[in-house]
Amino acid sequence: MPGMMNITQRLFELSDKKYAAFQSKIIPNVPAQRIIGVRTPALRSLARELRADEARRSFLAELPHRYFEEDQLHAFVISLEKDFDECVRLTDDFLPHVDNWATCDQLSPKVFARNPQRLLPHIRRWMQSDRTYTVRFGIGMLMRYFLDSLFDIEHPRTVSEIRSDEYYINMMIAWYFATALAKQYDAVLPFITGRALDAWTHNKTIQKCMESDRISPEKKDFLRALRIRPERDAL
Repeated sequence: MPGMMNITQRLFELSDKKYAAFQSKIIPNVPAQRIIGVRTPALRSLARELRADEARRSFLAELPHRYFEEDQLHAFVISLEKDFDECVRLTDDFLPHVDNWATCDQLSPKVFARNPQRLLPHIRRWMQSDRTYTVRFGIGMLMRYFLDSLFDIEHPRTVSEIRSDEYYINMMIAWYFATALAKQYDAVLPFITGRALDAWTHNKTIQKCMESDRISPEKKDFLRALRIRPERDAL
Protein backbone atom coordinates (compact mmCIF):
# COMPACT_ATOMS: atom_id res chain seq x y z
CA MET A 1 0.00 0.00 0.00
CA PRO A 2 1.35 3.47 -0.84
CA GLY A 3 2.66 5.34 2.15
CA MET A 4 0.30 7.88 3.70
CA MET A 5 2.79 9.50 6.07
CA ASN A 6 2.46 12.91 4.42
CA ILE A 7 -0.97 13.34 2.92
CA THR A 8 -0.37 16.99 2.04
CA GLN A 9 2.72 16.01 0.07
CA ARG A 10 0.67 13.43 -1.81
CA LEU A 11 -1.86 16.11 -2.69
CA PHE A 12 0.83 18.42 -4.05
CA GLU A 13 2.16 15.58 -6.18
CA LEU A 14 -1.29 15.42 -7.79
CA SER A 15 -1.52 19.18 -8.30
CA ASP A 16 -2.73 20.69 -11.58
CA LYS A 17 -2.14 24.47 -11.64
CA LYS A 18 -4.71 25.13 -14.38
CA TYR A 19 -7.31 23.19 -12.44
CA ALA A 20 -6.39 25.14 -9.30
CA ALA A 21 -7.06 28.39 -11.15
CA PHE A 22 -10.41 27.05 -12.35
CA GLN A 23 -11.37 25.95 -8.83
CA SER A 24 -10.44 29.34 -7.44
CA LYS A 25 -12.92 31.00 -9.82
CA ILE A 26 -15.88 28.81 -8.95
CA ILE A 27 -15.22 28.75 -5.18
CA PRO A 28 -14.52 32.47 -4.62
CA ASN A 29 -14.76 32.42 -0.83
CA VAL A 30 -11.78 30.04 -0.54
CA PRO A 31 -8.45 31.92 -0.78
CA ALA A 32 -6.47 30.90 -3.85
CA GLN A 33 -3.45 29.98 -1.73
CA ARG A 34 -5.51 27.24 -0.05
CA ILE A 35 -6.29 25.51 -3.35
CA ILE A 36 -3.77 22.93 -4.56
CA GLY A 37 -5.64 21.87 -7.69
CA VAL A 38 -6.37 18.14 -7.37
CA ARG A 39 -9.13 16.67 -9.48
CA THR A 40 -12.03 14.86 -7.83
CA PRO A 41 -11.31 11.34 -9.21
CA ALA A 42 -7.80 11.51 -7.77
CA LEU A 43 -9.16 12.68 -4.42
CA ARG A 44 -11.69 9.84 -4.32
CA SER A 45 -8.96 7.32 -5.13
CA LEU A 46 -6.79 8.74 -2.36
CA ALA A 47 -9.76 8.57 0.05
CA ARG A 48 -10.12 4.85 -0.66
CA GLU A 49 -6.43 4.36 0.12
CA LEU A 50 -6.64 6.41 3.27
CA ARG A 51 -9.71 4.59 4.53
CA ALA A 52 -7.67 1.39 4.84
CA ASP A 53 -4.53 3.08 6.18
CA GLU A 54 -3.43 3.65 9.77
CA ALA A 55 -3.10 7.37 8.99
CA ARG A 56 -6.89 7.69 8.60
CA ARG A 57 -7.69 8.31 12.25
CA SER A 58 -5.02 10.96 12.75
CA PHE A 59 -5.94 12.71 9.49
CA LEU A 60 -9.62 12.93 10.48
CA ALA A 61 -8.61 14.36 13.86
CA GLU A 62 -6.46 17.10 12.30
CA LEU A 63 -9.06 19.85 12.11
CA PRO A 64 -9.09 22.45 10.79
CA HIS A 65 -7.14 21.55 7.68
CA ARG A 66 -4.96 24.05 5.87
CA TYR A 67 -5.88 23.22 2.28
CA PHE A 68 -9.16 22.96 0.41
CA GLU A 69 -8.21 19.56 -0.95
CA GLU A 70 -7.60 18.27 2.55
CA ASP A 71 -11.18 19.24 3.35
CA GLN A 72 -12.37 17.52 0.16
CA LEU A 73 -10.41 14.40 1.05
CA HIS A 74 -11.85 14.49 4.55
CA ALA A 75 -15.39 14.64 3.10
CA PHE A 76 -14.72 11.71 0.78
CA VAL A 77 -13.26 9.59 3.61
CA ILE A 78 -16.34 10.25 5.76
CA SER A 79 -18.54 9.34 2.81
CA LEU A 80 -17.00 5.86 2.80
CA GLU A 81 -17.76 5.18 6.48
CA LYS A 82 -20.06 2.16 6.80
CA ASP A 83 -21.16 2.53 10.43
CA PHE A 84 -24.09 4.95 10.71
CA ASP A 85 -23.42 6.26 14.22
CA GLU A 86 -19.72 6.71 13.55
CA CYS A 87 -20.52 8.50 10.31
CA VAL A 88 -22.83 10.94 12.10
CA ARG A 89 -20.11 11.56 14.69
CA LEU A 90 -17.50 12.24 12.03
CA THR A 91 -19.92 14.47 10.13
CA ASP A 92 -20.71 16.48 13.26
CA ASP A 93 -16.99 16.92 13.95
CA PHE A 94 -16.32 18.06 10.40
CA LEU A 95 -19.27 20.33 9.55
CA PRO A 96 -18.15 23.29 11.72
CA HIS A 97 -14.97 23.43 9.63
CA VAL A 98 -16.67 23.35 6.22
CA ASP A 99 -16.34 26.80 4.65
CA ASN A 100 -17.47 26.42 1.03
CA TRP A 101 -20.28 24.99 -1.08
CA ALA A 102 -18.13 22.41 -2.89
CA THR A 103 -16.99 20.56 0.22
CA CYS A 104 -20.48 20.84 1.71
CA ASP A 105 -22.19 19.39 -1.35
CA GLN A 106 -19.67 16.60 -1.92
CA LEU A 107 -20.02 15.29 1.62
CA SER A 108 -22.39 12.44 0.78
CA PRO A 109 -22.10 9.41 3.10
CA LYS A 110 -23.39 6.24 1.48
CA VAL A 111 -24.58 4.88 4.81
CA PHE A 112 -27.07 7.75 5.09
CA ALA A 113 -28.88 6.54 1.97
CA ARG A 114 -29.48 3.19 3.67
CA ASN A 115 -30.78 4.75 6.89
CA PRO A 116 -32.89 7.79 5.95
CA GLN A 117 -35.32 7.54 8.85
CA ARG A 118 -32.46 7.40 11.35
CA LEU A 119 -30.94 10.37 9.56
CA LEU A 120 -34.02 12.62 9.76
CA PRO A 121 -33.53 13.83 13.37
CA HIS A 122 -29.96 14.79 12.52
CA ILE A 123 -31.14 16.65 9.40
CA ARG A 124 -33.53 18.68 11.55
CA ARG A 125 -30.71 19.42 13.98
CA TRP A 126 -28.35 20.52 11.22
CA MET A 127 -30.96 22.84 9.71
CA GLN A 128 -31.29 24.58 13.08
CA SER A 129 -27.57 25.36 13.24
CA ASP A 130 -26.16 28.89 13.18
CA ARG A 131 -23.43 27.75 10.77
CA THR A 132 -23.99 28.41 7.07
CA TYR A 133 -22.73 25.15 5.64
CA THR A 134 -24.23 22.99 8.37
CA VAL A 135 -27.65 24.40 7.45
CA ARG A 136 -26.92 23.98 3.75
CA PHE A 137 -25.85 20.38 4.33
CA GLY A 138 -29.04 19.60 6.26
CA ILE A 139 -31.25 21.02 3.50
CA GLY A 140 -29.24 19.09 0.93
CA MET A 141 -29.77 15.81 2.77
CA LEU A 142 -33.51 16.52 3.03
CA MET A 143 -33.60 17.20 -0.70
CA ARG A 144 -31.67 14.04 -1.52
CA TYR A 145 -33.58 11.52 0.58
CA PHE A 146 -37.02 12.97 1.32
CA LEU A 147 -38.59 14.11 -1.94
CA ASP A 148 -39.70 10.71 -3.21
CA SER A 149 -41.42 7.92 -1.25
CA LEU A 150 -40.45 9.49 2.10
CA PHE A 151 -41.86 12.91 1.24
CA ASP A 152 -43.85 14.69 3.94
CA ILE A 153 -45.38 18.15 3.57
CA GLU A 154 -43.77 19.12 6.87
CA HIS A 155 -40.35 18.97 5.19
CA PRO A 156 -40.85 21.84 2.70
CA ARG A 157 -42.71 23.74 5.42
CA THR A 158 -39.63 23.50 7.64
CA VAL A 159 -37.33 24.62 4.84
CA SER A 160 -39.63 27.52 3.94
CA GLU A 161 -39.37 28.84 7.49
CA ILE A 162 -35.58 29.20 7.32
CA ARG A 163 -34.59 32.85 7.02
CA SER A 164 -31.00 33.81 6.34
CA ASP A 165 -28.89 36.52 4.76
CA GLU A 166 -26.39 33.88 3.65
CA TYR A 167 -26.25 33.43 -0.12
CA TYR A 168 -25.27 29.76 0.05
CA ILE A 169 -28.16 28.90 2.35
CA ASN A 170 -30.70 30.69 0.20
CA MET A 171 -29.32 29.09 -2.96
CA MET A 172 -29.80 25.67 -1.37
CA ILE A 173 -33.36 26.56 -0.34
CA ALA A 174 -34.07 27.54 -3.95
CA TRP A 175 -32.48 24.32 -5.19
CA TYR A 176 -34.57 22.34 -2.71
CA PHE A 177 -37.85 23.92 -3.83
CA ALA A 178 -37.05 23.65 -7.54
CA THR A 179 -36.32 19.95 -7.07
CA ALA A 180 -39.43 19.57 -4.91
CA LEU A 181 -41.53 21.15 -7.66
CA ALA A 182 -40.08 18.68 -10.14
CA LYS A 183 -40.94 15.72 -7.90
CA GLN A 184 -43.93 16.84 -5.81
CA TYR A 185 -45.43 19.64 -7.88
CA ASP A 186 -49.02 19.70 -6.58
CA ALA A 187 -48.01 19.44 -2.94
CA VAL A 188 -45.24 22.04 -3.10
CA LEU A 189 -46.79 24.61 -5.46
CA PRO A 190 -48.73 26.38 -2.65
CA PHE A 191 -45.41 27.42 -1.11
CA ILE A 192 -44.74 29.36 -4.32
CA THR A 193 -48.23 30.70 -5.01
CA GLY A 194 -48.48 31.66 -1.33
CA ARG A 195 -45.06 33.36 -1.37
CA ALA A 196 -43.76 31.41 1.61
CA LEU A 197 -40.15 32.27 0.67
CA ASP A 198 -38.41 35.62 0.70
CA ALA A 199 -38.53 37.40 -2.68
CA TRP A 200 -34.95 36.60 -3.74
CA THR A 201 -35.23 32.89 -2.94
CA HIS A 202 -38.71 32.74 -4.50
CA ASN A 203 -37.40 34.16 -7.78
CA LYS A 204 -34.28 32.01 -7.69
CA THR A 205 -36.47 28.93 -7.25
CA ILE A 206 -38.46 29.87 -10.34
CA GLN A 207 -35.25 30.53 -12.27
CA LYS A 208 -34.00 27.05 -11.40
CA CYS A 209 -37.34 25.61 -12.51
CA MET A 210 -36.89 27.32 -15.88
CA GLU A 211 -33.52 25.58 -16.21
CA SER A 212 -34.92 22.16 -15.30
CA ASP A 213 -35.74 19.50 -17.88
CA ARG A 214 -37.97 17.74 -15.32
CA ILE A 215 -40.66 20.44 -15.37
CA SER A 216 -43.05 20.64 -18.32
CA PRO A 217 -43.29 23.76 -20.54
CA GLU A 218 -46.84 24.33 -19.33
CA LYS A 219 -45.77 24.33 -15.69
CA LYS A 220 -42.84 26.58 -16.51
CA ASP A 221 -45.21 29.12 -18.10
CA PHE A 222 -47.34 29.12 -14.97
CA LEU A 223 -44.34 29.45 -12.65
CA ARG A 224 -42.79 32.21 -14.77
CA ALA A 225 -45.89 34.33 -14.18
CA LEU A 226 -45.37 33.97 -10.41
CA ARG A 227 -42.07 35.81 -10.33
CA ILE A 228 -41.99 38.68 -7.86
CA ARG A 229 -41.13 41.86 -9.69
CA PRO A 230 -39.31 44.80 -8.09
CA GLU A 231 -41.68 47.43 -6.75
CA ARG A 232 -40.62 49.94 -9.38
CA ASP A 233 -41.76 47.49 -12.09
CA ALA A 234 -45.06 46.91 -10.37
CA LEU A 235 -46.10 50.58 -10.52
